[in-house]
Amino acid sequence: MVNEIFEQTKANMQKGIEALKRDFSSLRTGKVTTGIVDNIKVDYYGTMTALNQVGSVIATDATTISITPWEKNLLPVIEKAIQEANIGVNPNNDGDFIKLFFPPMTSEQRQEIVKQAKGMVEHAKIAVRNVRKDGNDKIKKLEKDKEISEDESKKAQEQIQKITDEYIAKVDETFKAKEADILKV
Repeated sequence: MVNEIFEQTKANMQKGIEALKRDFSSLRTGKVTTGIVDNIKVDYYGTMTALNQVGSVIATDATTISITPWEKNLLPVIEKAIQEANIGVNPNNDGDFIKLFFPPMTSEQRQEIVKQAKGMVEHAKIAVRNVRKDGNDKIKKLEKDKEISEDESKKAQEQIQKITDEYIAKVDETFKAKEADILKV
């Protein structure tokens, strides 16, 4: 019973780290990635659809993303969606595809992106701590229901704290790697 709680706690904390990595993919680093446009939705015949579902999105080089819609009539819709997304560039529509030219980042922009990443890290740590609280609550309920002893409860809560510390360290490692990537010129 207690081991199931440990496994569930680990699985939920791992989901928090995966969510952090997904969030990080939307941040710009020295080299542009298609992750920057992942959150952009396009009105596709009345349905809000992800940009990568209505055309091919490719990072052609370190500063350019090219978007080729599968239907030409979507060009103005995609262009408008990119402008509204406010990702820091204006789309260039040449009639066949849209190109996004990202200028090199300034050191101020890099610092600002690191601040955004720190905010994401705080959300991930809060998520990990919430999972810890859920695990501890389940352990306390087992103790209250007399399914485990007080000593077993204390040991289990200590184990959950060790798991929490391990995942907080993983969040910090993930941030350090992303920070280095952002600040690299």
